[in-house]
Amino acid sequence: MHPEIQNIGPGRCPICGMSLEPLDGGIEDDSAVTELKEMTRRFWISVPLSSIVLLTSQIRIPNSVDLFVIYGQLIIAGIVVYWLSAPIQRWAIDSIKNKNLNMWTLIGIGVNAAYLFSVFSTLFPGAIPNDFLNAGKVPNYFEAASVICTLTLLGQVFELRARASSGASIRSLLKLTSDKAWLVNEVGDEIQVNLSSIQVGNVLRVKPGEQIPVDGKVIRGFTSVDESMISGEPIPVEKQVNEKVIAGTLNLNGSIEIKVEELGSDTLLSRIIEMVAVAQRTKAPMQKLADKIATYFVTAVLIIALGTFLVWGLFGQTNSWGFGFINAISVLIIACPCALGLATPMSVMNGTELGARHGVIFRDASAIEQLSKIDILVIDKTGTLTFGKPTVVNILSVSQYDENEIVAFAAAANASSEHPLAKALKNFILENKIDLQKVENFEAIPGFGVKASLQSGELLVGNRDLMVQENVHLQNQVFNRESSNTEMFVSLNKSLLGVIYFDDKLKPTTIEAAREIRILKKELLMATGDAEGAARKIASEVGIESYKAGMKPAGKYQLVKELQAKGKKVAMAGDGINDAPALAQADVGIAMGTGSDAAIEAAEVTLVSGDLRALTSAVKTSKSTVRNMKQNLWFAFGYNGLSIPIAAGVLYPITGLLLSPAIASAAMSLSSVSVILNSFRLRNVKS
Repeated sequence: MHPEIQNIGPGRCPICGMSLEPLDGGIEDDSAVTELKEMTRRFWISVPLSSIVLLTSQIRIPNSVDLFVIYGQLIIAGIVVYWLSAPIQRWAIDSIKNKNLNMWTLIGIGVNAAYLFSVFSTLFPGAIPNDFLNAGKVPNYFEAASVICTLTLLGQVFELRARASSGASIRSLLKLTSDKAWLVNEVGDEIQVNLSSIQVGNVLRVKPGEQIPVDGKVIRGFTSVDESMISGEPIPVEKQVNEKVIAGTLNLNGSIEIKVEELGSDTLLSRIIEMVAVAQRTKAPMQKLADKIATYFVTAVLIIALGTFLVWGLFGQTNSWGFGFINAISVLIIACPCALGLATPMSVMNGTELGARHGVIFRDASAIEQLSKIDILVIDKTGTLTFGKPTVVNILSVSQYDENEIVAFAAAANASSEHPLAKALKNFILENKIDLQKVENFEAIPGFGVKASLQSGELLVGNRDLMVQENVHLQNQVFNRESSNTEMFVSLNKSLLGVIYFDDKLKPTTIEAAREIRILKKELLMATGDAEGAARKIASEVGIESYKAGMKPAGKYQLVKELQAKGKKVAMAGDGINDAPALAQADVGIAMGTGSDAAIEAAEVTLVSGDLRALTSAVKTSKSTVRNMKQNLWFAFGYNGLSIPIAAGVLYPITGLLLSPAIASAAMSLSSVSVILNSFRLRNVKS
């Protein structure tokens, strides 16, 4: 497949001749189903017709009806070759017109040569040279032409069915969402409405056993939600007020009210489907090499076929030109690179779906291939190893202001921030009913903190580096104090007011995930913007030997570049805006699905659940998919490498073995089917 080729409706790639993939991944693609039905119909009609031609060519016919039978073969074979196989003829002509020789070029030349020669020999037998005669009779190859077309149609049915099957799991995801929802009005009454009439900000009620219709936030109630269709994890997730719910997931046991945040194509489910669809129609680097080889391969086959014809004709003995002709056709047919064209696309299709079932979304085929090669994984801390939901655990005042006033200053400065620490401050303010200060001129300083203005002066809230950068005097007992918690310094008019300490708990699956990553023999390096003490604490708990503390966004980016300069294949896992530069620079960027949109956009792989264990699944999936690609390519190349000489007749002097075009066509179709079946084995891989 060549992703740069686009067409209105189904069709064939003019470069490689393969079926074009729907841009939506076949989600609502009735035309693809129609194409499969049409190709199946053509195949089943051609079976009895080509069987008649084949059988009548193999049995002894009385001379009195011989001519009648031959003319019957001519007509029936013509129906198969030019009516039932009209798509094949059209694709072959297009390949020549577009000057992109491909598998249809070989099939078209072979079939038309066999049929048209047979028509000529039937209508003008006296014009056929003696060297073409077989036992004194004028040869015809109507059975070869019709059987080749029938088997090619069968191969197309298999391919189209396989592609339809590969998109089935994606289409099934859409069926998880309902087209109805319970809208809660101003007085608290519920009204069932069409989902199309829902707007962002509306309040919906979701009852036990119902699918959650949109992405939103719980504003009332408590429940457990089955998110396995998104994350691949079977354990229900508890949801309470202020926690997000995802469209398509199943509400299990509680009635909840949610505020609508995302609709339609903006929901996580829709984005996942779109990302999978995009990945399936991209091309792996391995396929680009195969394409380059295939470009020269078709030309080489045409030359070999011509050479086969000439060598047999010039140096053969009995019926030399006849043998040369039929062997040349066999070469054209058996060398058809169908299997080569299917080798990596089928692996990518099944690999992306395998990943999606385990909550791993690959942006493109290249990401699958690159992830299998990584040496080292650089991991962010907050939101990746931890929940990313820190809480205030201590407040140290070094001024006349008390703890509540210091928190009020910090919360006011971070009122417009979406940073996890800002959210922790907001929660603390609400829980303790502390009044906020009014601030102006809010300015975020990425990697450092925030700056704002009060009536009483300039407010700075952030890490030690911000204080140093802004020349804030830090008392020694504060500055030299090393804490295992995340620190937030608060200053007013360059004078330190106090320090707020936060704690962010490890995700319960983090330690297990780190152990699994080490089993895969991947080096782990934690890079965090947090202070040394907090970084050391988390690294120790997780069992990560190497870590970098105090890393700014530019520092993480530079770290990735330095590792790459040493020859390392680097994967970077993170969840925040500050991780985006490093995610983009890494050979493979891995974003947490629970993180920021900026991180997801910058990454090649998304772990939907935010559970680092899914990374193990991602690596295993990539390795299995790449291994499957290589198997398919070796099979396709090996098949052609062995079959072409046999079709050309190199074994004939030793064994007397020759391949008829019909057998060559069967072998060609079998190679494609074998590649398809091998690709489907990915569906059973445990990751």
